[in-house]
Amino acid sequence: MELIPNVVKTWAIGHGVPFIDAAKLGNEVISILSGSPASQSHVFIVASYGKIIPKTVLDIPKHKTLNIHPSLLPKYRGPSPLPSVMLADDKKTGVTIMRLDEEMDHGPIVAQREIVVEEWPEYDEFEAMMAAEGARLLLEVLPRWVGGEIPEISQDHSLATYTKKISKEDGLIEPGADPYLNFRKIQAHHSWPQAYFFISHRGRNVRVKVTKASFASGKLKIEKVIPEGGKEITYNDFKRGYGNAAGLFE
Repeated sequence: MELIPNVVKTWAIGHGVPFIDAAKLGNEVISILSGSPASQSHVFIVASYGKIIPKTVLDIPKHKTLNIHPSLLPKYRGPSPLPSVMLADDKKTGVTIMRLDEEMDHGPIVAQREIVVEEWPEYDEFEAMMAAEGARLLLEVLPRWVGGEIPEISQDHSLATYTKKISKEDGLIEPGADPYLNFRKIQAHHSWPQAYFFISHRGRNVRVKVTKASFASGKLKIEKVIPEGGKEITYNDFKRGYGNAAGLFE
């Protein structure tokens, strides 16, 4: 339960680079960004920032503000593109570099790279892979963008699709549901909220988190779980300890 700096702040501290660590983008932060030396920046880069940034900030740098978005815009705009892609089983995905405007994931496209996923990994692995691809694309694009060599292309807003904020309830998997959908839920929600199901045990409903699973030959195989109030155990040990009710996904 201890707060630790993210990777950007950690890098800045290690390299003696000034940084702002603010809870919100208020007037004080905007004032700092508008002053020297920030106002002399060539370009701002935004990644994994879940709020609308005002135009007064976006327009501070000479070459505006670019965003790395982990989908092929205009598809999967909004707060949860990665789990939404997984849940939709949309294996032809990718990353987009776009210029930010005042609307959510609405600005013109600077560059895109298509990525085809063969099998869905756990969310953490998928997120790291897409972040690395986005960073590589940005490194390729940035010098040419600042040099005025890349024309921006407006999105076709008629093709836009939107994602929603993930809630705890989204992690629920049902025994009678499509086993492949249940598997994708387990993979997509591996970091948070974690997929879970309920069983009736000794007169009460027990919430069971699924921490590891696989899918082959049309069948879902749950491998590890955390019963409510307990520690992570194998699914076989779970079935031995909780009886027939534990075999819901057999």
